Amino acid sequence: MSPWNDEERAALVALLRARPEGMSWSTITSEVAEAGSARVVWERFESCGEATLFEVTSSETPSAESVEQALEDVVSWRGEDFEFLTFQDDRYPSRLLEVNQAPPFVFVRGELVAGEHAVSVVGSRAASEHGRTVASEVARRLSEAGFTVLSGLANGIDAAAHRATLDSGGRTVAILGNGIRRAYPAANRELQERIARQGLVLSQFWPDSPPTRQSFPMRNATMSAYGVATIVVEAGEHSGARIQARMAVEHGRPVILMRPVVEGTDWGTRLLTQPGVFVVDAPEEAVGVAERLAEGERDVSRLLAVATS
Repeated sequence: MSPWNDEERAALVALLRARPEGMSWSTITSEVAEAGSARVVWERFESCGEATLFEVTSSETPSAESVEQALEDVVSWRGEDFEFLTFQDDRYPSRLLEVNQAPPFVFVRGELVAGEHAVSVVGSRAASEHGRTVASEVARRLSEAGFTVLSGLANGIDAAAHRATLDSGGRTVAILGNGIRRAYPAANRELQERIARQGLVLSQFWPDSPPTRQSFPMRNATMSAYGVATIVVEAGEHSGARIQARMAVEHGRPVILMRPVVEGTDWGTRLLTQPGVFVVDAPEEAVGVAERLAEGERDVSRLLAVATS
């Protein structure tokens, strides 16, 4: 995959801001991938409607839909402390391309590591003390086993996993449900800055976009795609973690549920009927399953490499 120039990136931004009538986020991505050029797709649909794809700030209004304005933004982003990558750029995280919900672009702060094995550690925002302790132990053990710990920078389980990873000297990646310039919740701003310095912060939304009801499920889909597996530590019946678990099953990514999640929720019990879902009783068991799954993935990769050599 060859990297795009700024004119192509600008055309993609313009398409996403204008969203021609009848074209969803995934449709635009598919159209551009098939054409091999965002500029070609923009010219094809230039006269279509002006509904916006994402909620945007006053500085990013639908009137900024032209390629010329988008190009100014693409160039200006290069001068900030984050990087803008489209799905056609070489540095775009390749695992995201394996799912239908692949974001057309991402903004990143920190160090991108190609081919890393990341495991999501997720759960309730209103986590119990026991849940936070388990999340911290899972994260530490994952780090010791060489995994990147992936989470969503929310309060509760997410924050506990991020902090434990950083404190143990491991690598952690935060996937945001808002723009890269924003910190949500505000109480985790310092944690977000620490992750950007020592790991990676990634957002699939415009830089100043606030979190919305729509953005969090989209974030969960991206987290599932980025990682090799999802561990759900503690979650209620309506926890956002259930969305990620379902997305992971849809993506063919394994899901590891701590037993209280299965015993305490109907969705956890129902998920057990799906392939690739595991139930564990302790942090060391969860990490052991993740290690076996990662090794299996490495074996498949080695076989594919031999077959194509």
